[in-house]
Amino acid sequence: MTNDGFSYCVLGQITVGRAGREIELRQAKLQAVLAILLLHLNKPVPVTAIIDAVWEENPPRGARNAVQTYVSRLRQTLQPGCGPGDPDVVLVSEDAGYLLRGDPAQFDAAVFEHHLTLAGEHRRCGDLTASAAEIDAALVLWRGDPFGGLGGSLIDTERQRLREHQLSALELRAQTSLDLGEHTAAIAELIPLVGAYPLRERLRALLMLALHRAGRRADALAVFQDTRRQLAEELGIDPGTELRELHERILRGDVELARPLLAAQQLSAPAASQAGEPSADRVDRAMTDLATAVGRQWTAEVELRSLQRPEPVRVWWSSTGRPVAAAASAVLGEEGGEGRPEPLKLRGDLTDVLVEFRRLPARQLVVLGEPGAGKTVLAILLTLGLLGDRMPDEATPVLLPLSSWDPHRQHLHTWLAGKLVEEYPGLANAATYGPEAAMRLVREGRVLPVLDGLDETPPGLHAAAVDALDRAIAGGRPLVVTCRSAEYEQAVRHGGTILARAAVVEIEPVELDDAITFLIARQQVGDVRWQPVVEHLRQHRHGPLADTLSTPLMVDLVRTAYAQPASDPTELCDTTRFPDRATIEEHLLDSFVPAVYATRPPPPGHRSAALLGYHPAQAQQWLAFLANHAQRLHTRDLAWWRLVAAIPPVTRGIVLGLPSALMFALAGLLAGGPVVGVIDGLSTAVAACLANGLGTRPGPLRVEVRFRGTITRFLGRFAIGLLIALAFGFAWSLPIGVVFLLVAVFGFGIGLHVWLDTPADAQQVASPATEQKQDRVATLSYTLSFALSLGIFYAVALGASRQTPSAGAVGETFDGEAFYLGRALPAGLVTALLGWFAFRRPGSLGYGLAGAAVAGTAMPHHTPMAAALVAGALFGLAVGLTVAPCRSWGAFVLARTWLALRGQTPLRLTRFVDDAHRRGVLRQAGAVYQFRHARLQDRLASRVHQPPATATR
Repeated sequence: MTNDGFSYCVLGQITVGRAGREIELRQAKLQAVLAILLLHLNKPVPVTAIIDAVWEENPPRGARNAVQTYVSRLRQTLQPGCGPGDPDVVLVSEDAGYLLRGDPAQFDAAVFEHHLTLAGEHRRCGDLTASAAEIDAALVLWRGDPFGGLGGSLIDTERQRLREHQLSALELRAQTSLDLGEHTAAIAELIPLVGAYPLRERLRALLMLALHRAGRRADALAVFQDTRRQLAEELGIDPGTELRELHERILRGDVELARPLLAAQQLSAPAASQAGEPSADRVDRAMTDLATAVGRQWTAEVELRSLQRPEPVRVWWSSTGRPVAAAASAVLGEEGGEGRPEPLKLRGDLTDVLVEFRRLPARQLVVLGEPGAGKTVLAILLTLGLLGDRMPDEATPVLLPLSSWDPHRQHLHTWLAGKLVEEYPGLANAATYGPEAAMRLVREGRVLPVLDGLDETPPGLHAAAVDALDRAIAGGRPLVVTCRSAEYEQAVRHGGTILARAAVVEIEPVELDDAITFLIARQQVGDVRWQPVVEHLRQHRHGPLADTLSTPLMVDLVRTAYAQPASDPTELCDTTRFPDRATIEEHLLDSFVPAVYATRPPPPGHRSAALLGYHPAQAQQWLAFLANHAQRLHTRDLAWWRLVAAIPPVTRGIVLGLPSALMFALAGLLAGGPVVGVIDGLSTAVAACLANGLGTRPGPLRVEVRFRGTITRFLGRFAIGLLIALAFGFAWSLPIGVVFLLVAVFGFGIGLHVWLDTPADAQQVASPATEQKQDRVATLSYTLSFALSLGIFYAVALGASRQTPSAGAVGETFDGEAFYLGRALPAGLVTALLGWFAFRRPGSLGYGLAGAAVAGTAMPHHTPMAAALVAGALFGLAVGLTVAPCRSWGAFVLARTWLALRGQTPLRLTRFVDDAHRRGVLRQAGAVYQFRHARLQDRLASRVHQPPATATR
C-alpha cells in the first residue's frame, strides 16, 4: 500500500477503496473520467482525450469546463479538503491534462496482468505448480464484467481486451492442469468454457487432449467432429492446423501425446534429450529465445540512437483523416449501424501507443507519416513495449524492414519465415527447435510482425502489398505496418483494398513548443546560444524555421548540428540565407556528418571505448560513396557482401580473377612448360573473369563450428571424397598407395564441411559483424580444404603418375603435345559443378571448360618430386585464390582492398561503418546497416555522380 492508501478495481463494477472503506462513485460520468485516468495510471491524459472518451461524437458545448468540473468533483470525492496544489493530492493537473497518481500494485487490472506474467516465467522455468498458483491468483480478482455498465468505444475496447486476457488465462490454467497430469480437473474446467465459446479452437484442442489422456479417446474424436461441423456451418471454414494435427496424432495413437509435461520433465537426462522433446515445447522455446533476442537487439539500438537522452521529441498521432481506414465498427469488432460508417477516433503520444494497440481487438495497426515523422522510432518503442509486458499467450513482436518483400512472388508468411531465419539464424537449427521452427512460429501465430517501411518496396508493388497483407491477416492475426502517408493512400486508391480490421493512425507534425523543449533539454547552465532561436520561433510560428521543425528528424538534426559550444544556431534565423524550408533542410543534412565527426577527446581511462578519429571531410566522402553505391543497387541496405557490386563488371572480373590465373599459369609452367602455362593461365583467366564479372554468388553463410552429432554426415561426405579420389587416381594411373593417400585427403577435405553447422541459439541476433565472422570461417574452411586437397593431388600426380605420354591421348595441342580426354572429362565435370554452386551458369560454363583444359594438358611427363611439390603448392594457392572470391567474405576482402586503393573507402571498412553506427549516422537492421534516414542517404548520394552499376551479390 502506498502513502495515498487507495485501491482501484475495474474487473467488475468500478470501485475505489481507502483504508478498508469503499468510496462511493454514483455518477456514470464520474466513473468514466476515473476509468480513463486509471487506464493511463501515472501518465498525463490530455483534456481532449478525456472528452473523446466520455462523450465521443457528442461533446457538450462547454466540454472542457465539464471535464474540469468532473475532475474537481472526483478529487474532492477521493480526498475531501485537498486542493490541486496539495503535495499529497493524487489527481493533479499536468501537460494540458490530468494525471492520477497511484501504485499499480493496488490496481486490480495491473495486478491481474502481473500475475499472468509471473505465471509465464514460472512455466518457462519448469515450475508448473507455481505457475498454476499465479494463474489462480489472477483469476480470483475477477468480480464480473470489467467496468460494470460503463459504455463508450474506449471503455468497450479495453473491456474486450481484458476479457480476452481472462480467457487466455483460463486456457493457460487448463493447459497447466493437463501438464500436471490433472486430466479430470481439466475436463471439468474446459466443458463449460467450450460451451460458452464454441468457436474457440484452442479450448477445443485442450478438451480433446484432456479426454484423450483420461482414456476417453472416442469422446476426444467426437469433439473434433463437432468442431468441424460448427465451423463449417457458422463460418464456412475447416479446423486450423493445431486441431487437425492433434486429431491425426490421436488417431495414430501417438505415445508422446499421452505423457503430461511434468512426467516428461521427471525423466532421466538421457531419455529427456532434445531429440525426444515434444515439438510444441521446442517451438515454445524458440518463441521465448526469439523474444530475448529481439529485446536485446532493439534495446541496444535505442541506446545507440540516444532515444532516451533524455527522451525522444514528443510526437502526437491520431486516427488518419485519409480515406484508407476501415470503419470504427469493423476495427472494434462491433455490429455496424445503419447509415454512414463512422471513423475510428484515437489520439495520443508515443507513451500511449502501446496501451491503445492492446485495446484493438485484432491488434492490427497501420502507422502513417511524412518522411522523418518518426515512424521507425514509434515501431521500435512499440516493439520493446510489447516485449516488456508480454503475456504468456501473446505472440512475440519482431520488427523487420519490409523492403525485400515481393508480394507477387512470396506469401507474407513465407517471406516472414525466411526473414526470421535470416535475422535470427539459430531458428534454423532443427536439433534445438525442431524442423522449420520459423515457419511454425509464423503459421501458428506466435509472431507479431512489426513491418517497417511499406513505402520502401518498389512503387509498383504497393497496391499488391496492401492486398496481400489484408489476405494474410484476415483470420485476425496481429500486425503493425508503417508507411509514408501519400504512398499508402495512393496504394489504397490504386488497388481498392484496405486492411479490413486495422486501425490507421497518422503521426502529426511536431508541435512547436515540443520542438523547443527538445532543443533546450540538454542545454548547459549559462549556455544562451539557443535563446535567440527560441525567441525567433515564438515570434515566427509559421516561418521557414518553424516549418522545418515539424518533423522529429529535422528537430534532431538541428540539435546535433549545433551541439558543439562553438557553433551558432542563430544563423538559422537568417531568412536571407535560409529563405525557405528546403534550404534549411539541405543545410542541416549537409551539416550532420561534419557535426558527428567533430573531434571529441575521449574521457580519461576509456581509450577502447572512444570513437575513432576520422576527419569529417574524409568520412563524408566515404559515406557519400556508400550511399551512392546503395542507391545504384536500388536499396536502403548497406550489405557488406554486396560491396563487390561497386566495382564495374569488367574490372571486377579482372580484380577477382587475375591473381588465381597467374598462379595457375606458374603451376602449368613448372608442370609442362610454357605452352601448358599459357593454356592454364588463359583458360582460368577467362573463366574467372566470366564468373566474377557476370555470375551471381550466394549470400553469406550463417554457421558456427560444432562437432557434436556430425559423425553420420561426416562419413557421408567422406564417402564422396573417396569417390572423387578414386576417379582421379585411376584417371591419372596413380599407384595404389598414392590413391589411398588421396582418399584420406579428399575425404577429410570434403568431410570437414559438416562441422560448419547452423547456430544453435536463436537468442543470437544477426549483425554485420557476426555474419562477416561466420562467413569468414566458412570461406577459410572451404578455401583451405580445396586448396590442400587439390594442391596435394596435383603434386603427387605430377611426381607419381605412371602414365606414358601417349596413353589416353585423343588429340594434340597446338604445339604437338597430347590432350588427355580421360583426365579432362572428370575434371571438367567436377569444376563445372563447383562453378554452378559458386556462380550459377557463368561459373559452370567458365570453370567447366577451364578445368577440362587444365587437366587435359597438364603433366604429360613424369616430373621430379621437388618440382612437383613446388608446382603443387602453386596450384593449391591458385585454387585457394579461385575458391575464396566465390564466397561473400573473400569477394568482400578483395573488393574492399581495390576500393581502398582508389580512395573510395577506407581499408578497414568494417571498422569504419561500425564507428558510423555508434555515431548515429547508420542504424542496424539485422545483418545490414542503413543510413539513419532515407533522406540522409539521398542527400549524400547526390554528392556523387557515377554510371549505373550491374547489381550482383
